[in-house]
Amino acid sequence: MFDEDVEVSETRLPGVGIRHDFLTDAGRRVGVVAHRNGKRDLVVFSKDDPDSCSQVVTLSGPEADALAGFLGNRRVIERLANLSEQVAGLAVGKVKVAHGSRFDGLALTAIKAKRTGASVVAVLHDGEMVPSPDPERSLTGGDVLIVVGTAESIETLRDLVAG
Repeated sequence: MFDEDVEVSETRLPGVGIRHDFLTDAGRRVGVVAHRNGKRDLVVFSKDDPDSCSQVVTLSGPEADALAGFLGNRRVIERLANLSEQVAGLAVGKVKVAHGSRFDGLALTAIKAKRTGASVVAVLHDGEMVPSPDPERSLTGGDVLIVVGTAESIETLRDLVAG
């Protein structure tokens, strides 16, 4: 879940939830407290006292999802692109679901992408990245599928979705 180059600490907070934090390259400790009720606190720790917070921003569930989308959309695609450069024969592609196509309004599973040899690893919906989408997720025209496979399997999937 986390980048191997960043050492993330996990601390259980009894009665509250879980805190994940790490030290930035700039020497600042930042983290997120995930409360049991779904609320998230974005925390920046004090430079002088690593046990106290200098700033806390409390986010609702939807606000936390929006922030994660801002931070994660580009990173997910960048990581997949880097992976495809490291593994011979692996390709990453985008497949758009057209408005009014036969898959518009159907569940992702209706595409049966696996039979093409490609895998859907994320869906871009209204500019928001949905990584590891639920197979029962309903697709809508304009959605973009982020897929991994061979160049040929991605093209086969693209033809299937377009047809």
